[in-house]
Amino acid sequence: MSLDAPALSPVDGAPFSFGIAAACFNPELVDGLMTSLRATLLAGGVRPTAIEILRVPGSHEVPYAIQLLADGGRHDCLIALGVLIGGDTNHHEMVGNSVSRALLEVSLAARRPVINGVIVANTRAQAEARCLGPINRGAEFAQAALAMAALKQTHSR
Repeated sequence: MSLDAPALSPVDGAPFSFGIAAACFNPELVDGLMTSLRATLLAGGVRPTAIEILRVPGSHEVPYAIQLLADGGRHDCLIALGVLIGGDTNHHEMVGNSVSRALLEVSLAARRPVINGVIVANTRAQAEARCLGPINRGAEFAQAALAMAALKQTHSR
């Protein structure tokens, strides 16, 4: 796991709107990501009313919710949140791969940035470190979303 988050330029989030699709499976972990994500967006100037959240049963349903948000056309950037933890099989890897591909397809088809915040971990301890611990990725996902919303605004036709 890399501890070196990219150094991104500060972005004023005031003009932007964000759509978030979050899985309900592994709620403590996803909620940890969501708390950090929202706090970072709000600290970046995003208005609370400019954040729309859709909750879905699990990570496999997240791309559909992201597609719904993209179809609405109201948001500058979309953020997918979920947590997949390994077990006795590689099911978490298969779901993680299919979710990642689906999110990329939505992003390209909708010409709208989608941040893939679906954590794929081999163990619960790894997931906790990324969702609740000192390396909470929620803040990084928010910073990436702010940067991509600004990029979209700057380079859209």
